[in-house]
Order: sequence, then C-alpha cells, then structure tokens
Amino acid sequence: MTVYIIARFKIHDREGYGRYEEHFLEVFEPFGGTMLSVDEEPTILQGEFDFTRSVLIEFPSPEDAMAWMSSPEYQGIVNHRLEASVGNVIMVKGLEQGELEAMLAK
Repeated sequence: MTVYIIARFKIHDREGYGRYEEHFLEVFEPFGGTMLSVDEEPTILQGEFDFTRSVLIEFPSPEDAMAWMSSPEYQGIVNHRLEASVGNVIMVKGLEQGELEAMLAK
C-alpha cells in the first residue's frame, strides 16, 4: 500500500537546516521513496499557513517509510532538522483501486 509523508516546517536556522539537506538524498534514496514536492511558496487555498517549507514524499509501503525514518543513517542527520526548525510530519495511506468509490457509496 502506497503511503505519503506530508511535512510542514518553519525553518529558523537555515545554516543548520542546510546540514540536514547536505546528506538528505544519500540517506533517502536507498529506501525507495519519491520526493513529490518541496515547496517554500505554496498557494494557500484555505486557512492559515505560517510554515516556510512543505514537503510531500511517496513510499511504496508504510514499512519502507518507517525503515527510512528509523534507519541509523536518517537518525544521524535528523537532529540537524529538529534543531533548525519546528514542524509537523504525518504519514497517510494512499487509496487502493476502487477504495474511493466504496467510501463515497456509504
């Protein structure tokens, strides 16, 4: 089952965040994820958005996403992001074929 990681960050230390970005791809690529969006100027359609960056990542499965996030390699760089920003990160399930129709039919 495909999953998506949706993250919103307010970066307050660009240099520190840069240390996270410096090694991000080499840590990310082995886990089968796909970066779908990194946006610092999203179009706000409704509500408040005071973050400086939004990120959308796709993984083939929840296991792949969790393997990446819990890997020693990622844990080795994530503190740079945590110290340089505040934010929210969630994982949501993708819809399987026919699932939306079944949900709407209820």
